[in-house]
Amino acid sequence: MIELKDISKIYKTKNGEITAVKDVSLSINKGEIFGIIGYSGAGKSTMIRLLNGLEKPTTGTVEVNGQQISSITGTQLRQARQKISMIFQHFNLLWSRTVADNIAFPLEIAGVPKAERVTRVKELIDLVGLTGRENAYPSQLSGGQKQRVGIARALANNPEVLLCDEATSALDPETTDAILELLLDINKRLGLTIVLITHEMHVIRKICRRVAVMEAGRVVESGDVLDVFQNPQAEITKNFVMQVSGTRESKESIEQILVNYPTGKIVKLTFIGNKTEQPVISQIIKEFNVEVNIVHGNITQTTSGPYGTLIVQIDGKPNQVEEAFKLLESREIQAEVIDHV
Repeated sequence: MIELKDISKIYKTKNGEITAVKDVSLSINKGEIFGIIGYSGAGKSTMIRLLNGLEKPTTGTVEVNGQQISSITGTQLRQARQKISMIFQHFNLLWSRTVADNIAFPLEIAGVPKAERVTRVKELIDLVGLTGRENAYPSQLSGGQKQRVGIARALANNPEVLLCDEATSALDPETTDAILELLLDINKRLGLTIVLITHEMHVIRKICRRVAVMEAGRVVESGDVLDVFQNPQAEITKNFVMQVSGTRESKESIEQILVNYPTGKIVKLTFIGNKTEQPVISQIIKEFNVEVNIVHGNITQTTSGPYGTLIVQIDGKPNQVEEAFKLLESREIQAEVIDHV
């Protein structure tokens, strides 16, 4: 559906060249929700502008649904953009227009007859849960309602791709979850391909199947969300995973345990899928006569299933501790010994 091949984007400024994106190659499947995550300055916003043709790559190609977005121009590009819609962090609504008129705006530009516009707008208002707010103005809406208008407007021309540029960053956590659930529902109903740009791992784990992690213009890691959660490779990815696994908050507890129990091992256990429901801790205590002190635990739900982490202190005779590790390995539970914080 979307293919980026060896993409680089270099901006020329009076102070020299700035490389915003460097040597990026990605494949995004039709109908999937794909996340691109990175901190400010990572190149995420440039990436999204490359996807909809607002920027041309310095090198490489961008293909969306069989069309070379990176090379077409004029009428051909405008027609292609009608199938690539976008929603924004700060909504970008027309403040002098009602909800219905905001949603109708792209249909007007496309020359859709009024009767068809009215029907389509009603369908979209129902779809995004704004029934009864048709005649309200943006100033009369909450942040979540404004974003729902933005989503409805983006869907007006039946796009094939929906680009979301930090679409939930201006919202509170509860409203963020509601908007993500709406995007998930739209994806399932319409089979829409959705690309999410964000700096929040919560957004990725909530609705994305696959993710690419960006740093300094490069994709440093990519793959299925569960795989990335279970075995992050890059340091920046580990930091993002900590956002939702809660292990960062356990740092002081780990330090104290390392001081109080110098003979034991501090172990981070990682579970995925139905392994999160296995009573392995009680089993290793019973079978191997070891002491287990739970320091921190967390289970996170992803679209591919649950992901859990448990930090424990295990103490006992060396051979018994070793046998406990073998049991964990046999259950496909990842065990990482932490010897410093």
